[in-house]
Amino acid sequence: MLNEDVVESIDRLISKIGKKDNQKALKDIISTVCKLSDVDINSGDWKLLSRSIKEFRKSFQGFSPYRDKRKVAIFGSARTPEADPLFKMAEAFSRGITQKGFMVITGAGGGIMEAGNKGGGDESFGVNIKLPFEQSANDYIKESNKLISYNYFFIRKLMFIKESDATVLFPGGFGTLDEAYEGLTLIQTGKSLPRPILLMQNPGDDYWQKWVSFFTEIMLRDKYISPDDMELFRICESNDEAMAQIETFYKTYHSLRYVGDMAVIRLNSPLTDANIQALNHAFSDIVVEGDIHSAEPFPEEVESRDQLKKHRIAFRFNKINFGRLVSMVQMINSF
Repeated sequence: MLNEDVVESIDRLISKIGKKDNQKALKDIISTVCKLSDVDINSGDWKLLSRSIKEFRKSFQGFSPYRDKRKVAIFGSARTPEADPLFKMAEAFSRGITQKGFMVITGAGGGIMEAGNKGGGDESFGVNIKLPFEQSANDYIKESNKLISYNYFFIRKLMFIKESDATVLFPGGFGTLDEAYEGLTLIQTGKSLPRPILLMQNPGDDYWQKWVSFFTEIMLRDKYISPDDMELFRICESNDEAMAQIETFYKTYHSLRYVGDMAVIRLNSPLTDANIQALNHAFSDIVVEGDIHSAEPFPEEVESRDQLKKHRIAFRFNKINFGRLVSMVQMINSF
């Protein structure tokens, strides 16, 4: 516990630097750091904490002016040469999706990342990782104010997910597959909201089929994953298909929030009674109690002014079958 003098000092500090809507969070953060002074941690631990806070600050400052625009995270090999058809595909995809009003986020390095920044131009971010042997930022992002550099992979990876609304993966190495597995894991466990995860390849390639065959032949067979987990991603062999998947995903569906034990799906346009009845018929297996129904903004949403103009449906989701939840979003968009 902090003594009264420290608590009063924190309160005085917050009154001078805080805003009405962030004073409680600021007090929690400063109090937590102060409590660490009594913990036996070494200089390396303090360095980790200090650097992490600074990297979060840089991230929030970089992304916050663009929070009103949806973004697509692009992953793929840093070793893909410019002459490779995959490079050209990634460049064209990035250019096409930004023309549709999205921004893109890449890892700021070479290969597919460079293609993404080249195609995205000023509508692209680069989140670079400092490594001993690579990687300097590519020429298309290195002078941009949308370049953010990180010491820690975990903060960089968090920002990739937190600040994006779709994930597009081109063939790559360990890093690319790490991002693919993490993206799938976060949605499968409900730690990330539903989103399109698209596995890109040229027609006739089999990179992703080989990877997915391990899911079907081993993990599904041995029941390490569920059949509905296969709904979490899609293999795409053209940019047009991928862009259509992303645009369609957010056509009627806008966002999801949990309020208590209710899953609240916010919508760009209202559903009819027949639409809602169809959802209840198709997805009764993931409703714990009651039914899927139209809803007004919940008090928690009103308090935080969270998408109050959007239409809503709500239900008690079992928080297990997230692949089915993605399928529900797709059905909503099909109406």
